Amino acid sequence: MKDKDPLTLNMLMERMKNYYYQIEEAIKVELNRFKSSNFYDPLLYASEGGKRIRPMILLLSAESIGRIKDDPLPVAVAVELLHIESIIHDDILDNEIFRRDRPAFHIKYGLGTSLLTADFVFGIILDIASRYGDRRIAKELSSVALRMCEGELGELNIDSKIHRLSWDEYLKLISQKTASLFEVSAKIGGIVGGGNDKEIEILSEYGRFLGMAYQIRDDIQDWSKEDKIVNILNIEQNDKLSYLRSMSELYAIDAKKRLKSLKDTPAKKYLIDLADFMISNQFQG
Repeated sequence: MKDKDPLTLNMLMERMKNYYYQIEEAIKVELNRFKSSNFYDPLLYASEGGKRIRPMILLLSAESIGRIKDDPLPVAVAVELLHIESIIHDDILDNEIFRRDRPAFHIKYGLGTSLLTADFVFGIILDIASRYGDRRIAKELSSVALRMCEGELGELNIDSKIHRLSWDEYLKLISQKTASLFEVSAKIGGIVGGGNDKEIEILSEYGRFLGMAYQIRDDIQDWSKEDKIVNILNIEQNDKLSYLRSMSELYAIDAKKRLKSLKDTPAKKYLIDLADFMISNQFQG
């Protein structure tokens, strides 16, 4: 395949399938600890079908440093569980009916079970964090959970009937809701990978810019849905969709630039592939 050929989702997943299978097995192991729990079946339903981009970023970030001092798989599961928890809450707040071509979690299980399952998931995340001697891991998981909640509440408080969202407001919102978890995934990867402060900062910035690119691309797909945040975005451009695409591309390019000073490894190449995919017309959030 030539470099100019578009990077499709199937190509990306084929390249990274070993990481994907590792994550799937780690999730299975973690959830199997709760086979006797009433939450087991809801947990399986909530965890099925994801592309595992965030835990994949964590594993690749750890490998790109290459001085791994702790097993990155449990905390990779933790960031995926945090993503799953946020999906449960988001779908309730946004009145979503479907997620991943099937009933949203709260439609299948009801509101009460949904809220309790999200709480249960957070308990699992805390348990995973407690297994690591490096206190930075628990601190980063806590910090990103707080930021994601701030972003969700910020969006919830917007009255779309009277308020048009400025570009700066939009960027702040997606940096909290989405980019923060991408950022922390890469940052924790740098930590468990044995990175020094500079290397951890490089990966953190990579994750943040990649998350911004990802969410802008994802919002573009919601353009035709009247109740989505992208439709109250107030930007002074004749072609707003083209502007959003170009901004997503710029963030993805910035993400790749952040990796230049890291040594060349297969893991680094995969991180670059993820950024290239955000630019690709094949992107589907």
